[in-house]
Amino acid sequence: MQSLRSRTDNGNFTVKVCLPALLPVLCLLSSCTVGPNYRRPDAVTPPPVYKETGAPNTVVPPPNPTGGAWQPASPSDGMLRGKWWEVYQDPQLNALEDQLAPQNQTLHAALQSYLAARQQVAVARADYFPTASVGVGVTHQKLSENRPMAVNGSRSSYNDLLLAGEASWEPDLWGRIRRSVEAASSGAQASAADLANLDLSLHAELAQDYFELRGLDSDSRVLQSAVADFERQLDLNEQLLKGGVATEVAVAQAQTQLETARAQLIDINQARAQYEHAIATLINKEARDVSLQSMPLDLVLPNVPVGLPSQLTERRPDIAASERRVAAANAQIGIATAAFYPTITLGGIGGFESSHGGTWIQGPSALWSLGAQATELLFDAGRRHALTEQARLTYESQASTYKATVLAAFNEVEDRLSDLRILQQESVASRRAVDAAQRSLDLSNQRYRAGVTSYLEVLIAENALLNNQRTATDLKTREFAASVQLIRALGGGWDISQLPR
Repeated sequence: MQSLRSRTDNGNFTVKVCLPALLPVLCLLSSCTVGPNYRRPDAVTPPPVYKETGAPNTVVPPPNPTGGAWQPASPSDGMLRGKWWEVYQDPQLNALEDQLAPQNQTLHAALQSYLAARQQVAVARADYFPTASVGVGVTHQKLSENRPMAVNGSRSSYNDLLLAGEASWEPDLWGRIRRSVEAASSGAQASAADLANLDLSLHAELAQDYFELRGLDSDSRVLQSAVADFERQLDLNEQLLKGGVATEVAVAQAQTQLETARAQLIDINQARAQYEHAIATLINKEARDVSLQSMPLDLVLPNVPVGLPSQLTERRPDIAASERRVAAANAQIGIATAAFYPTITLGGIGGFESSHGGTWIQGPSALWSLGAQATELLFDAGRRHALTEQARLTYESQASTYKATVLAAFNEVEDRLSDLRILQQESVASRRAVDAAQRSLDLSNQRYRAGVTSYLEVLIAENALLNNQRTATDLKTREFAASVQLIRALGGGWDISQLPR
């Protein structure tokens, strides 16, 4: 029977541990993992369909018929994928969005945090394996000849040449290392989901800023048209004043209206510059290097596939990040629990030692030692109990956060669907208001030229038309912004399958 042995000073061997008897025990214990196994917390039960049906440009699946059974779709079926902003079919937006990921420094910092978290998994897995080291020592020693208990004639000067290696291994008997790997892996996945959520948020912010800018271009077009009309009205009133038909009051009113519109146009340009600078910041460029040509928002609002509520938890990266943190917290309970069990370490040393180089690497110069050590902490003043309870409370906190995140996600989608529905209704009413204001202005102009009414009636009609036109452009901008927010609430083109394994 092979044993772990060490030689005593008198040449006898003493048995320390019986290796064949120890290894089956270690193999049996290594399958033990203390602490609770992870199970995803029960969150909000998804409804069969969303309460809000949204606007006509949102594609919502029909409800499950009574007695029927739709086959549950995978998270990507009928949903946006990848570069979700391409659904708007705007080449300039696509070019800007493609610059964001390589250039944005906030996103780059989050990427590095994820890569660091991934390395932590490798750190945890390294504990599965033994550690080994080797060293070489060359020493020449001179001992005092007057040292206590010195033997007359003994050598007081000698060389010590040592070549030795050392290995140690702590078997994962209670699953502490396995739980550490679980915690690190879940943490890395949470970091990856955080990265995806930040990426989604930044792309959505860029798209929203872009549509706000183009909405201002639409507003600018309305004001430029109004300025041209007001200039013609001022010229008309000045001619009528010369002919004795109009009054100086009418000319002053026309002048005031014109300058007010010009001031509003200048204000639009100032707001546009701020959005342009915001876009430059997102793509990590100086403001002077980004100049976007004026393009009114004449795009058609695209259809957005909403999918089923049950798909939302697999498409939102913030939900995935929160759920992975629950898994990491659960693994920490196992790590804390493993501290209550003994620590067993196997170790060995072997090498060669001699006082002469010629006999250094020879059989008689060999040395070795093998052994095992078991340690159990008997008293720690309640520290392990406190750490275990702390891990359990942290798990409960993360589980509650996860449930709150899921609920907030469902409500956010409902909010965005209602936004689009209401904005679409407002847009229809606003277009009718623009048409009515235009008819009113045409009639007022006819009455004013015929001398039936004063210029004040024309002035009121012109202002009403301008205000309704600007309201219509603002509502269209808000529709596009709400569309982007809906896509963000749905998770964009991401799904849980993109998490690293």
